[in-house]
Amino acid sequence: MWQTSIYRELNRRLADVVGGTTAKEFAKLGIHTVDDLLRHVPRRYLAGAEMSDFSGLRVGEDAALVARVLGAKTFESNGQFRVAATITDGITKVDVTFFAPRVKDNNTRRRAIGIATWWERELLSGDRRGIFIGRVGMFRDQLQLTHPEFVMLDGASIRNPKTEKQQNRAAMSRAVQRASLVGLYPAHAKLPTWVIAECIEMAMPAIAGDTLPAWVVEEAGVLPFQEALTAVHEPTDRRQAEVGKDRLKFDEAFGIQLAMAHRRAQYAGEPATPRPRRVGGLLDAFDERLPFTLTKGQIAIGEKIFDELARPTPMNRLLQGEVGSGKTLVALRAMLSVVDAGGQAVLLAPTEVLAKQHYQTIARFMGDLGQGRSLGAHPDATAVVLLTGSRSTAAKRDALNAIVTGEAGIVIGTHALLSDPVEFFDLGLVVIDEQQRFGVEQRAALSAKAIDKPHTLVMTATPIPRSIAMTVFGDLETSELRERPAGRADVQTVFVDTHRNPTWVTRAWERIREEVDAGRQAFVVCPAITAKEGEGLTAVEELVPLLESGPLEGLRIGAVHGKQRAEDRDAAMGAFAAGELDVLVSTTVIEVGVDVPNATVMVVMDADRFGLSQLHQLRGRIGRGGHAGLCLLLAAVGDNIDAHTRLTALASTTDGFELAELDLRLRREGDVLGAAQSGAGSLKLLRALDDAEVIQRAKGLAERVLADPRAETDPLLADLMRKAEEVATAEWMEKT
Repeated sequence: MWQTSIYRELNRRLADVVGGTTAKEFAKLGIHTVDDLLRHVPRRYLAGAEMSDFSGLRVGEDAALVARVLGAKTFESNGQFRVAATITDGITKVDVTFFAPRVKDNNTRRRAIGIATWWERELLSGDRRGIFIGRVGMFRDQLQLTHPEFVMLDGASIRNPKTEKQQNRAAMSRAVQRASLVGLYPAHAKLPTWVIAECIEMAMPAIAGDTLPAWVVEEAGVLPFQEALTAVHEPTDRRQAEVGKDRLKFDEAFGIQLAMAHRRAQYAGEPATPRPRRVGGLLDAFDERLPFTLTKGQIAIGEKIFDELARPTPMNRLLQGEVGSGKTLVALRAMLSVVDAGGQAVLLAPTEVLAKQHYQTIARFMGDLGQGRSLGAHPDATAVVLLTGSRSTAAKRDALNAIVTGEAGIVIGTHALLSDPVEFFDLGLVVIDEQQRFGVEQRAALSAKAIDKPHTLVMTATPIPRSIAMTVFGDLETSELRERPAGRADVQTVFVDTHRNPTWVTRAWERIREEVDAGRQAFVVCPAITAKEGEGLTAVEELVPLLESGPLEGLRIGAVHGKQRAEDRDAAMGAFAAGELDVLVSTTVIEVGVDVPNATVMVVMDADRFGLSQLHQLRGRIGRGGHAGLCLLLAAVGDNIDAHTRLTALASTTDGFELAELDLRLRREGDVLGAAQSGAGSLKLLRALDDAEVIQRAKGLAERVLADPRAETDPLLADLMRKAEEVATAEWMEKT
């Protein structure tokens, strides 16, 4: 339960304030509570003689236009009265059309004439501006709005007397008269901006006080909450609106950072078993056998991890690395250090494919060091076991026994590791790969299997911009691995706009044949599994037979995708890795964890449908041996400037961190963080890229506030942390 009255009021269901019908319309905008409503701010403000710019109008899009009426006239045809008006931004003209009810008899004729006359009179009464909201259409090569919602700003008359209730008329009038600036809110057809403004006006009087203690507000240097709401929703000038918005942005940043700081403090206060590095043990034996030299980054991060493992407080570190930078090796060396200290280490992967890949990679790296204490084995050798849902009952039983007895020092698996039967002898280190695919609860469930709090190393193969990492992984220390180990071949990336160069598709298949003739292998990546679900996109199941009977006839072609049975998918992956297939046609299931050194070429179909970071991960599947790689990005982008910019950028750099920043700038957090951003589980105003300074300032203040004795008993801060934890555990946090 909420401790304070202001948080109880802010977290009321919106239906209790505006009614169920209106609340359903707000839900379409991701607005479910009073708090969501009050933090729904205008996307722009209008003042004085300001007019909209019509040059950016697009057919099919909803638009809110502030325009001057040039003229209006009523026409009758076959019992239908129509009012045609023209509005302008001073340069471009847009037609506006209204249709009165069709005439059926004298009564309906009089009513239709009255409605049409009212429309014409309202539109023509003086030199006036209005706000017109509707969907942009096209009729006879002329832009048009049909039946738009509208309100005249110079007098605030109301449209359509036959359908508008008196309360809506009042709402529209107040929306344009109550402030010096008119705010245009993100809205939709059934929830126009003035109805949103009216609902906000209804909700604001019930908000008394602040969501933060006065001493925190003063320390932060922001407006008190009520003043901020007034500044945003009823501003006298744009500067005031921005200052109000700054407070709401700070609220979001401070809430998250307070929760993260609290979590860090909890970690620091929990005991962990120190796992100091042992000289002459399993780790040293492993290092001596490595056939290559560790990169400077691998050595530096490894030393930092060894230092943290030796402490009596739990390590919590995020390791994000460039494609092919050797993160798994860094994690393995940390795991071996823990085994040397008498503990066990577990690596949790999101899919069976990735778990098996890790198991095979680690087993290959370790050789007899990972075969347990068998006759003739190294005296410090340990067992490496794999536990996944699809393993046989006997294999699961053997793995569980090796885990509970401590025979297995290294355990690799999927969600199956989280189940009740899994018991560890002495779990000392949890390594989580592809953290974005796991929830906070799952991470906690694995940690709960340890006697003391285990050390935690989180890995992600998708570089995260620092501002995002600071927001989402603020409870973790961060390490970046940017160097690529020696021996990795370069990958050339070429973007081909098939709209302008359709013949290049044929050339792509020819390049695959050339590589196969040279003894190499190829990937072909599609955005869809079937044509039906792909809605015109290239699909795996349709492309495979086309290639088999066409440009790649005679080659050994296999397919993998997410809807296959796990054993079928693994069989195809295994055949490709063993060189039994020349070409593997797949969806993005090969994005991470697939290691086939002989694969040198990749063709990505409809490449514009993937994010930059995802494409960067995909091309990381080639060039992993001693041969140079070629990644061909095929996409019919035509006049799509954004897609052209993204794909050209990918072709121009191999720096994953640079691409992650660009991806964030182009696509914003909504796509980078995940689509599920509704209710309490979303950030309304904060933008990690644009507001990095705000996030950093909030982080510093959150640490100072938690160290202040007043924070321990302040109910406002307790409620704020509860609210922030809702955001921190929401789905968008799990999909970074």
